[in-house]
Amino acid sequence: MKEKPKQQMRIWAMLCHFSALVGWILLCFLVFLGIPLYLPLNILPPLIIWHFKKSQYPWIDLQGKESLNFQLSLTFYTFIVIILSLVLVLTSLSLAVTNNGSFNEIKNFLNSLLIILISLIFFKLVLQSFVVTFAAIKAYNGEHYRYPFTIRVLR
Repeated sequence: MKEKPKQQMRIWAMLCHFSALVGWILLCFLVFLGIPLYLPLNILPPLIIWHFKKSQYPWIDLQGKESLNFQLSLTFYTFIVIILSLVLVLTSLSLAVTNNGSFNEIKNFLNSLLIILISLIFFKLVLQSFVVTFAAIKAYNGEHYRYPFTIRVLR
């Protein structure tokens, strides 16, 4: 039977997972304030914890890599959604302008697209919160959890 990691290691491993949520909350707050930058703040907190604690505790090395891989994957997927959204908006606007679409038609389309994008962002945040919380609880209990749909950048 494997020995459970010590409590201090498990707490730091749990923080590797939870700290990413703090980064997302900070990012949402900055966007709410009108700062239109997309900074991957979800990566920085787990990276700092992992960087300073990985050599002390192998459990934190394993959990930190798992958390960072998931956050890097989410950031990559978010960039793809942003790029696809911009292409969709620009294509739609150019089609509306070339077909002499009325201002109200264009406005209605953009409002519909905005509702869809906000719904996707909300769904992503809820799903991420659930999965990260689950991984943090597993890490605290000394169990390894592999995030789904994760690109394994760090091995």
